[in-house]
Amino acid sequence: MKVLVTGGAGYIGSVLVRQLLHKNFKVRVLDSLKFGGDALYDVMLHPNFEFIKGDIRNEKDIDKALKGIDAVAHLAAIVGDPACKKYSEEANETNWHASVSLFEKAEKAGIKRFVFASTCSNYGKMADSNDFVTETSELKPVSLYAELKVRFEKFLLEEHKNSHICSTSLRFSTVYGFSPRIRFDLTVNEFTRNAVINGEQEIWGQQFWRPYCHVEDLARSVVLVLESPEEKVRANVFNVGDTTENYQKGMIIEEVCKIVPNVKVNYVDSTEDPRDYRVNFDKIKNELKYSITKKVPDGVKEIYALVKTGIITDTFEQKFRNI
Repeated sequence: MKVLVTGGAGYIGSVLVRQLLHKNFKVRVLDSLKFGGDALYDVMLHPNFEFIKGDIRNEKDIDKALKGIDAVAHLAAIVGDPACKKYSEEANETNWHASVSLFEKAEKAGIKRFVFASTCSNYGKMADSNDFVTETSELKPVSLYAELKVRFEKFLLEEHKNSHICSTSLRFSTVYGFSPRIRFDLTVNEFTRNAVINGEQEIWGQQFWRPYCHVEDLARSVVLVLESPEEKVRANVFNVGDTTENYQKGMIIEEVCKIVPNVKVNYVDSTEDPRDYRVNFDKIKNELKYSITKKVPDGVKEIYALVKTGIITDTFEQKFRNI
């Protein structure tokens, strides 16, 4: 199978590319290199790897990228609430208009599979903070990022559920851990980096819940869907993560403090964050036999080790952030 990975030079995409190559898939990446191409240096000469520098907002780039492709793993996007808020026009163009164009062109090109990287942010705020949301729970997006993900999910799984393309949406947990395109603006990574470098961390709204999942495990879910029987994944949606890996921010810093010594934690009361959701992941576990391989403490240890080596001279550099 030859797979097109849009956003393949990104935080999750660069990990996914390596996993696909390891399993003998042929891989083509389409990426605008908004954050550079460093993450793909070591795979550039792989015999099953091909790279196209381009933007999914450009129809000619899409047409070129889809030639000879069997499946699409669509990760290219303006990612995260802050980035979509700051670059709202680009977010609408990329996360909605270009995504629709990509799918429609994939249909015409005879693509067999289409896997969409969505988000658990779609759930917004739980009605009951003691409960868990599932794939059938009401979607309550409270940011442009989530609104666009929900909109494209509906386009993909409802409006085009009878397409010849087997489409699947994966609602990713909040990601963390080491990636060739490392980011330090993600909760686990940021808290760990700050604890090591500054010796302290300020926590706003420690009571809010989120599910967390290692970047390698999120990437593995895409591979799993591509390898699963069509009847199990067609027009289907799966939360990706593990039910035991729901954390409040206060719990995350506690895990960091177990690994990083002498951290000063400053708690700030806040009710401003409207996102608050605990997620159940039984569906992907039971239907696709998916299970995670790493937990939050593993990610903290990875980032702690990375920062301590000093191999990155400035972990606060702009290129390690999405905004």
